[in-house]
Amino acid sequence: MKFLDQAKIYIKAGNGGSGSAHFRREKFIEYGGPDGGDGGDGGSIIIQADRNLNTLIDFRYAQHFRAEHGQAGSKRNKTGANGEDLVLKVPVGTQIYEEDNNTLIYDFTKNKEKFLVANGGKRGLGNVRFKSSTNRAPKKKTSGKPGEEFWIWFQLKVIADIGIIGKPNAGKSSLLAALTKAKPKIANYPFTTINPNLGVTYYDGKEITLADIPGLVEGAHRGVGLGDKFLRHIERCKALLHLIDLSEDSLVDNYKKIKLELSTYDKNLVKKKEIIFFNKSDLFNKEDIDKKLKEFKDKTKKKYEIISVFSKKDIQKIKKILIKNVN
Repeated sequence: MKFLDQAKIYIKAGNGGSGSAHFRREKFIEYGGPDGGDGGDGGSIIIQADRNLNTLIDFRYAQHFRAEHGQAGSKRNKTGANGEDLVLKVPVGTQIYEEDNNTLIYDFTKNKEKFLVANGGKRGLGNVRFKSSTNRAPKKKTSGKPGEEFWIWFQLKVIADIGIIGKPNAGKSSLLAALTKAKPKIANYPFTTINPNLGVTYYDGKEITLADIPGLVEGAHRGVGLGDKFLRHIERCKALLHLIDLSEDSLVDNYKKIKLELSTYDKNLVKKKEIIFFNKSDLFNKEDIDKKLKEFKDKTKKKYEIISVFSKKDIQKIKKILIKNVN
């Protein structure tokens, strides 16, 4: 399924139906009283979060959405039918913005959460409503009110417990596949992952949601590589899993460059809980690994774990560590 995390759509709630100016027609009664009914209310537009969705792709090609109009009132004081509400479903984590794409209207964080974004027009009144002691045969009726209409933006920010970050080809997609049932594209070249991938894993009866974020490179905030447009998807994560390839020339530089990209995008990202894993331990002997990590240990003073995504034992160790960091 193609991934889309931003979409602009036009919405139009239904107009209210007009009231009726009708008079009762009965045998032997030349002028019956008013019996024109009210119109129906216009349908509203409602947005609903659905955890089974993970992309806004449905809004790429269909961009105009209209709810039903209310029906007009009719004789015998019959009220017109209300217009049916239109419900649009979006992934959990979607935010609604005004047309300027800057003013937040609503933020969906729970499954099945609903928000009425555009109100349907109110019904018009039939002439029976205007009958009085001084006006027994009113011809007055009112038209239904127009429904609200405007452009809005959807922006999707993936909601996950753990965001997996790192340079391209560090093994992030392989790790996600090993931990979960997700099937991200995996290949031995940079930028295999060009969209966020989500997966769910379990340990000790507890659930963890992970998001594999496309690889970051130095200068991403300036648009280098895939840029930093996907960093919005880790804003909601409880913790960040920083995966580093042990075959990199300088592990310290690798680490610091990614941290710089995070802080340039949003300083709050570097304040999140951090878990550091050095991957591809299966390619080196212990002596080489110790030698490569000595500089990192001395210069950063950070705690870390050494893993291989192809080790079942390591995968269980990773799950245990992740659980500790999200609960």
